[in-house]
Amino acid sequence: MDPVIVAGAGPVGLALALALAKRGVPTIVLDEAEGPADARDDLRHPRTTVLGADTAALLERLGYPQVYADGTTWTGWRTLRRRQEVLRVDFGPASDDEPAQPSPVHISQHRLERGLRQTLHGHGLVRIVTGSRVDAVDEDATGVTVHTRGADRTWWRGSYLVGCDGPRSTVRKLLAVRFPGKTAVDRHAVAALRVDLPEPGVALLHRDPPGAGTGQEVTARPLPDVLWRFDWLLPARGELLTPDELVTRIRSILTTWCGSVVPYELVGSAEYPVHQRLARRWRVGRTFLAGDAAHLMGALGAQGVEEGLRDAENLSWKLALAWHEGASDTLLDSYQAERREAVGARLRATDQALPLVRAGGTWNTVRHSLLSGSARGHAELLTDSHLGRGSAASPPVYGRSPLALPAPRPGGGGSGGGKTAGSPLVATCATPPGGLVVDVPVTALDGTVGRLRDRLGQNLLVMLIAPGTGVWDSRHWLTAGLMPRLASAVAALPMRAELLVTESYPGATAHSVLLIRPDGHLVTAMVGCRPAELYSYADLARGGPPHRTAPQDEPVSGRTP
Repeated sequence: MDPVIVAGAGPVGLALALALAKRGVPTIVLDEAEGPADARDDLRHPRTTVLGADTAALLERLGYPQVYADGTTWTGWRTLRRRQEVLRVDFGPASDDEPAQPSPVHISQHRLERGLRQTLHGHGLVRIVTGSRVDAVDEDATGVTVHTRGADRTWWRGSYLVGCDGPRSTVRKLLAVRFPGKTAVDRHAVAALRVDLPEPGVALLHRDPPGAGTGQEVTARPLPDVLWRFDWLLPARGELLTPDELVTRIRSILTTWCGSVVPYELVGSAEYPVHQRLARRWRVGRTFLAGDAAHLMGALGAQGVEEGLRDAENLSWKLALAWHEGASDTLLDSYQAERREAVGARLRATDQALPLVRAGGTWNTVRHSLLSGSARGHAELLTDSHLGRGSAASPPVYGRSPLALPAPRPGGGGSGGGKTAGSPLVATCATPPGGLVVDVPVTALDGTVGRLRDRLGQNLLVMLIAPGTGVWDSRHWLTAGLMPRLASAVAALPMRAELLVTESYPGATAHSVLLIRPDGHLVTAMVGCRPAELYSYADLARGGPPHRTAPQDEPVSGRTP
């Protein structure tokens, strides 16, 4: 079968190629640039991203364990308003009084791309072609043909095409997919400074700092090598900040935080607007969109790169299944159904929050002064958004996915009530169907002990909650209780699956069985082992029986002028 073609060699395209290669799928990455970006250019035009612990764990599973060494973690986060600390978060392991608060990873985009390229280097299933810009796409019933211009002006044949080619995506334009949204909802001035601040490992968000006008906002986030990224919120539409004005802002905020203008080195600076856009379609036949080609975000601290990496994780296992075994339209369409809904919910939440936290004027100043709860509520909202927490920013729940069993509705009645009670075979746990599972200790059938998170990425996972198994050797419990029947049922599933055992799982009772997708999202939890039901749930997870040749409504063809 022909390789998958990935257009774009940014973090999302490289991560997708790596995820496909880990699943045995050959990939061609078409890189419009002539080669990797120079590190000095990256510092002069600072581009960084903040990755949550789950996303960093994904990169580690893909074979990039240096993500923590290439970036930096924080010891804490402070949110201030004027001269008062409104909120503080301390990162670290769990204690008697507090649950674990894992720090995000702050990494420059150049280092992230370099690390992913190094991981891909020498991988026999991935070919990166530099200096190649897509200018035509043709599709038929068995694959996609892509033409590029540049150093390798030629036609490429692939089984699927994924456009990861950024906000001005040529692939999206060739597909005639609309990209509606809002322009310049926020605007920021960014500076990379080498400076010593009072709390070296603590990121800081300061609203209305002393000496600045109402509505001002400054963020400082640590990077490796004593570097900090400073962001100043600017009027959404206004004149460019001059170098002298930037220096004035730097000196002012250093005086506020340090008591005087401490020595600093301005390594680089930039100014950028934040747009919010969402592509109408993320799949057209055998072509998909991911990352900035599919969505733009960034207001209130939203991280577009992290959402793009979630796109790559979601799409990679589905394309790998399609490449190896064939796939139904339900499975391939579920990428758009899940990811577009999740990103759309994030954008809608940002749209609703922006008028509250960005409102200006005399009345807003008085309201903030009189209602301390309002100020704290806004601080919590901004902090959660920057740290990837809360209902709008945390990892998504694909509750409306066609691949997840709907959660049982408590109190459901018979047909007369218009609602159907949940199946007695469906169990409950702390994770809803479509949600990201909790990382717990697990034991494999060969006795290997590890973490659930480390088993993700390859196959469907079937996890039995069996208290007490940790004190017995695996050869004893393999032949006891549910295990023989469950092991036989797992071996007969319609897609490859691995059976794991854990002592406990939040909210789940003993002898519950959790069915988990390769990307860590829950399909369902069931009571005990009934092979027919387990098979039907696994079939649901793969979108039903596969079609070797995916049908399409109309042929896809596009060319640049």
